[in-house]
Amino acid sequence: MKKTIFVLSLLLVCVAAAAQEDSTDVFFRHLEIKETVVTGLAGDAKLKEMSAPVSVIRPADLKSTSGGNIISIIAKEPGISEITTGGGISKPVIRGMGYNRVVVVSDGIRQEGQQWGDEHGIEIDGAGVHSVEILKGPASLMYGSDALAGIIIFHPEPVRGPGEFGGSAEAEYQTNNGLAAYSLAVDGNVKGWILGGRFSDKYARAYSNAFNGPVANSGFRQRAASALIGKNGRWGYSRLRFSYFHLTPGMIEGEGDNYGYMPGLPFQQVRHYKAVLDNTIHLGPGNMKVLLGWQQNRRQEFEDEADVPGLDFKLSTLNYDIRWQGSLWEGWKTAFGVAGMGQRSSNLGDEYLIPAYSLFDAGIFATASKTLGEWTISGGLRADIRWLHSEALEGRFEDFSRRFPGISASIGAVRPLGEHFTLRANVARGFRAPNLAELGSNGEHEGTFRFEVGNRDLKPEYSLQGDLGVDFTSNYVSVQAALFASRVDNYIFAARNGAVSDEGLPVYAFRSGLAHLAGGEVGIDVHPIHQLHLSSAFSCVYAREAGGDFLPLIPAPRLFSEIKWEITHGNHLFNNAFLSLNLDWNMPQDHFYAKDGTETATPGYLLLGASAGTDVVIAGKTRFSLYVIGSNLTDAVYAPHLSRLKDIGIFNMGRNITFKMVVPF
Repeated sequence: MKKTIFVLSLLLVCVAAAAQEDSTDVFFRHLEIKETVVTGLAGDAKLKEMSAPVSVIRPADLKSTSGGNIISIIAKEPGISEITTGGGISKPVIRGMGYNRVVVVSDGIRQEGQQWGDEHGIEIDGAGVHSVEILKGPASLMYGSDALAGIIIFHPEPVRGPGEFGGSAEAEYQTNNGLAAYSLAVDGNVKGWILGGRFSDKYARAYSNAFNGPVANSGFRQRAASALIGKNGRWGYSRLRFSYFHLTPGMIEGEGDNYGYMPGLPFQQVRHYKAVLDNTIHLGPGNMKVLLGWQQNRRQEFEDEADVPGLDFKLSTLNYDIRWQGSLWEGWKTAFGVAGMGQRSSNLGDEYLIPAYSLFDAGIFATASKTLGEWTISGGLRADIRWLHSEALEGRFEDFSRRFPGISASIGAVRPLGEHFTLRANVARGFRAPNLAELGSNGEHEGTFRFEVGNRDLKPEYSLQGDLGVDFTSNYVSVQAALFASRVDNYIFAARNGAVSDEGLPVYAFRSGLAHLAGGEVGIDVHPIHQLHLSSAFSCVYAREAGGDFLPLIPAPRLFSEIKWEITHGNHLFNNAFLSLNLDWNMPQDHFYAKDGTETATPGYLLLGASAGTDVVIAGKTRFSLYVIGSNLTDAVYAPHLSRLKDIGIFNMGRNITFKMVVPF
């Protein structure tokens, strides 16, 4: 009750502060937000013109936030959650949907790293991420199957102008698990030639909390490297990016005595290699964009011996995206092209969960947008087909082939209502083909404490979603409200069927049905004076099968409130300084899939956080930036509903203080 009174009091303070006088500095801040350019249906578009809900996480916000990986950092956004396995592995969830329903884009192509697995994270170096866009809902038509929940786009650092050289050094330390990380980057532009490189290293020992103490085998090691070479010209540009990511996480089983930096048995070795050729050529009133990518994901699980893997997945992917985008027909902003991928997965170990397979996607799309008077209209259409062939393995998997055609579409509109209000509406149809784990699993899924059985008869998921949003922005207060309702035909999930495997594990079988999801996000930011921000954001998802049970893995309702004091001094010694205090209230989740004990209820919890940061300016230049971030300051014992370790009594990290330093040069 006291928690509720506190949060409501904070909201009342925000509303009362809205009566204060205007601030010119704040006006320009909101003007900048309105002019932010994001990836839209028809290429780049201003954020204020997007009919579907889009969140933008700026570079300053990424640097002033802490987490074990890049997904845990962005999961603090309203409507975004994470499926976690200890401190090193996180999977993104958008409005209650994750796994293959979320497309992650890095270096311009969709990240393919066997994202169907519960204990499989996202292989991206957070130190190399400049900013993030999150599109909620199936409104984007650029990436085909799987973007049913939305898209997360990780943008790299922008290239420098002619004759510019520079770089940065970053370091981070966390007190709870002794996490130590550093990253070094250099880049430059020599007569139009673009060069750049980055190396990052991170390692952590076992984290601890007030209930479990140190959590055995929760340490991890992460190393990443990337390089860029390219050429800018009057004709456009061509850039070739290489990246390497290597993660070694321990597999937490609730037992053992390994608390050090190097994980003990069982553990994983995850390596991800990627090369992307990004070309943009000026052609007529627009640009021809040609993206070609190659990825290889190697995921090994070591259970009995440190040098002999049991499970050993190797996934190779070729991505292609060829599109023209520009203005045609009296100001219509258009884009059309073809995009898809080819994949080959193989089993190299002596244990198997999914069969070896080959896959090919082909898609063709067209989008358009135009401002007509007070209205900005956008929409598009896409046709996809996926061919999938699964290989036989005697006594385990059968040979089968499937073909999955799908149509996606979207139409939306944005209109300002007077000086301060903006109305957004969008209707979209999404498509997702079943993945191989859902179709062909047959075996023990190490690290998930279950035996999984696929269903070869599954049909593609089709969603029909409506989004409605209202924004209010003035010089001293802003409010955003975004609501959605979605119907998903053939919604696929794994559930316990009451059986037990020969190894004594519960059997989970994949099934499907008609599902309904609804919810949204509401946020308010009040700044009675330009230094002070009082903000709160509430998000929730309600999801269940038609006339049946609640859906599994749906995050609890959440209210995040923050008081932040910002100080900007220009060329003074301390610039862009801030102090903040926040409360993260995750409410109880009583809507869970209870059949056969698949899920259990999750109690609510309240987390207290605080942070401070500043740029240090000497001789008119920022020499370095310092940040101190405190998380779970009351040392609360908690486990989110989407924690994979909740049901074996393993709780999340306790009190943690993060120290970060960024030195540009």
